[in-house]
Amino acid sequence: MDKEAEEKTIHFHYENIDFQLSDESKYLNWVKMVFEENKARYATINYIFCDDEYLLDVNHQYLNHNYYTDIISFPYAEHPEPVSGDIFISVDRVKDNAVTIGVTFENELRRVMAHGILHFLGYKDKKVEDQKMMRSKENEMIHLF
Repeated sequence: MDKEAEEKTIHFHYENIDFQLSDESKYLNWVKMVFEENKARYATINYIFCDDEYLLDVNHQYLNHNYYTDIISFPYAEHPEPVSGDIFISVDRVKDNAVTIGVTFENELRRVMAHGILHFLGYKDKKVEDQKMMRSKENEMIHLF
């Protein structure tokens, strides 16, 4: 195994939540495909699945925001190549969002997981035109699953 292959890691962590991915190996392969599809290299990606309160604390502590959110991503460097970072996902928000927009929990979870990677790759979502591009890319990534 070459040095670059050894340095690539994707980890799934669970904090304050009674949840686990149904098939971690399938999600692991999918995350790798998301990077491959975007011609991006990664080193370390940590997904931290948690509840609303855990992510609210992260949101408040690190971003000084006092509201619930479905995802917060923290890249380890500004413009890293290879990409490394932590992606926090509130399973509670994902469940609620899935119901609100009328999709399955699994579909919404994959959207949010891809969303974090896309942020690392430079996609934005503050402006309307950026949101449209982000949604389009998320949908492409979901279909890779």
